[in-house]
Amino acid sequence: MPRQFKVLSGRTEREEQTYEVVSPEEKLRHFRNVSGSILQDALDTWGDIWDEMQGSVTNGFMVTPEAEKGFRPACGWPEFLEKMWLLRHYLDYAKRYSEGKEER
Repeated sequence: MPRQFKVLSGRTEREEQTYEVVSPEEKLRHFRNVSGSILQDALDTWGDIWDEMQGSVTNGFMVTPEAEKGFRPACGWPEFLEKMWLLRHYLDYAKRYSEGKEER
C-alpha cells in the first residue's frame, strides 16, 4: 500500500512569497565585505605566526644561530599549529569564495 505525504510549509496558502532582487552593486559590496573580513583574519593569523618567529627564528630575514638548535614557539606547539591551520583555512575559503565555490 503506497503512502501519501503532504508537504507542510510554515506559511498559509493565502500568504504570498516575496523575493528581493539584489542589485549587482549590492552583491559586489557584499562580496568585498566578506572577502575583506576573511583576508583580514588571514593577515592577523599570519601576523601572530610571524611574531612567534621574531627574535628566535628570523632576524629580519636570516635564521639566527640559536634557531638552528630548534624552534620552540612561545605560545606552545598546539597553539602555533592551530594558527597555521587557521591561516590555511582562511586562505582556502577566500580562494573558494572568490571563485564562487564556497559551501553553503
